[in-house]
Order: sequence, then structure tokens, then C-alpha cells
Amino acid sequence: MASGLESEFVTLHEIVKAAKIRLNPNIWDYLIGGTETETTLRRNRLALDTIAFKPRVLRDVSNIDPSSEILGKKIRLPVMLAPVGSLESFEAGGGITVAQGAGAGNVGMLISSVTTLKLQDIVKGGAGPKIYQLYVRGDDAWVADRVKEAMDAGYDAFCITVDTQVYSRRERDIAKRFVKSWRAAATGQDHQAAFSWKNFIAVRDKFPDVKFMLKGIGTGEDAELACQNGVWAVYCSNHGGRQLDHGRGSAEVLPEIVEAVAGRAKVAVDGSFSRGSDIVKAICMGADWVGLGRLYCYGLAAAGAAGIERVIELLEEEMREVMGLLGVTSLSQLDKSYIARSMPTNLTGVHSAFPLLNLQDEGY
Repeated sequence: MASGLESEFVTLHEIVKAAKIRLNPNIWDYLIGGTETETTLRRNRLALDTIAFKPRVLRDVSNIDPSSEILGKKIRLPVMLAPVGSLESFEAGGGITVAQGAGAGNVGMLISSVTTLKLQDIVKGGAGPKIYQLYVRGDDAWVADRVKEAMDAGYDAFCITVDTQVYSRRERDIAKRFVKSWRAAATGQDHQAAFSWKNFIAVRDKFPDVKFMLKGIGTGEDAELACQNGVWAVYCSNHGGRQLDHGRGSAEVLPEIVEAVAGRAKVAVDGSFSRGSDIVKAICMGADWVGLGRLYCYGLAAAGAAGIERVIELLEEEMREVMGLLGVTSLSQLDKSYIARSMPTNLTGVHSAFPLLNLQDEGY
């Protein structure tokens, strides 16, 4: 299947540009921004830009396969569309459109509980593997009800976000006096603030057959606790630089997480992964999947489900190129021997992976 956008968008940065043109300026700032000084956001990209490749040559790379699997289902790339709140603000179909794009692109997706759409409708949108992601807004019984609802609707796994116990100061919004409608309507933050390992264990014990993922793990210590408490997957993430300011970049944290997990759970990571080369770096460091957030939202805003599919197509082209030039034909051949630390060259920012964009396109 092809997106039909092969001639309109021949590079990823063209999709980013189209999204900026089509989005309301306040929504654009919500999409690209971080918290306070945006240091964590920039470190996400810096951590990736300080990784260089060590290519091997004179190997047969005539048949390259960048596919992976999730929950027993083969996927085109080791990619999941990360949970993003209020997808309806980027395109009217919201989560349904994203499910269609993920299905057409044959990648996994996590759907955020911050949506106006019924999760039963979203899960029917596409055929790919789907994980439901929850912000805790009630007690343990409320969380258990959400787990049952998602599993009954046909989701493959359940994810709880754990790095939003305090809502951050996102100064792009604050300075413009922009109050997001979905944020204004949110209630129950006190339950997220109080949610602890004890609460997670109580919910987990009610659903021994459910595969649980914890999103927002930022240290090896918490990755160890997650494994001790029976998670299916550890999701290394700092919320795209939207929560704790002055945190470490996700690609800097990832090796620590992988070492702590030591094969006991799957490992996902997100945080400014924007190119096929970034995905390959994550696999070299031991991740199973990469979460895409802003990047697929650019595709969604630019051209709906077809825009998301086109993002996946271009990432696949980039991954095949990188893998071939590294001298590998499958993801299983990638390991730490193919990467090394080096000096970054680009001015670090949310769009530094797209140097052909004018830096003023960052928005504010």
C-alpha cells in the first residue's frame, strides 16, 4: 500500500513545513514546545546528535529488512505512534485517523486517554497493534475500570503514564495566555499525584493476563522496580521535554534502562526521534521500539492518515539506507558496535534533525 503522497512530500522536512502552515499558531506551539527553559527538549535531540555510526563494508546488503514485531504481530518498522493528547486539534478525525494511518503504515500505536472519541471507535480504525495509554484521574477502582474497558474494546496492552504527577509550566502556552480546552476540562490530577507502586500493583493483580507498560521511566532504578513488579514493557521517556525541565535526553538514559531491564521486559523509547537514522541508533542501544510523537503529528496535520503513512514510508527509506551503509540487513544484527560518541554539528533544537528548515519555523 502506498500513501499517494510520494510526489507531494519527498522529504520529511516538507511534511513539517506543511503542518506549520496548516495549524493554528497556538496548536503549533503546543506541538513543538516543552516546559520552562525547554532544556530537556533540546537535550533529547542533543543526545541523539552526539551518537555517530561505525559502518562496516564489503558485506552483502542486497536484501535489507527493517521490520520488527510487537505483541506477536509483524510491523513494518520498529515504531509505535506515541500517545498524544487531543489529536482532534491536529485533524478532525483525531485518534480514528491516527489508527487508520498506523494501520496503513503497519506500525504500532498508543492512544491517549486525553481524547473526545470513544476508545471502541478508535480501536476499529486500523488493523495494527494498539495499546491504550492512561493518565490516572481516579482511584484504583477507576483505573481498573479503564483497564477492563480497554481490554474489552480489543486493545492489545495497557500503558500507564507515570511522569505527570505534577503538571508542568509550558511557557509557550502561558505567555500567549493560551488555555488548552482539554486541559481546562481535566479533573482528578490529585489521583495522578498520589499514584504509587502500591497502586500499580493493586491494579496489576486484578488483571494477571494484561500486558502492562509504564511510560515515563527515566532511571535504571525505576526500570529495575518496574521489572520487579511484573511489567511487560518499560517505556523510557521524558514526555518529549514537556514535564521535568533540566532532565537528561532520552537517548542518554536509554543504555541505563536497557542494562537495568536485562531482557526481563521489552524496552520502548521516545524523545525527538525524527529520522530513520535515529531509529537505528535506538536499536543499536538495545531498544525494541521507538515512539514517534511530534513527527507523526506533523504528518497528521499535513495530510491526515495518508500523511502519517507517508512519514512511515520516508522513515523506511531512511532506515534501509542507513542499515545498508552500516553493513547490516536486519535489526537483529545491530548492536553497540555500530555506534560511538562524537561531537554534534547542528544547532540543537526541536527541528535540528531538519537543517533545511528555516530556524524561525520553530514558532514562538
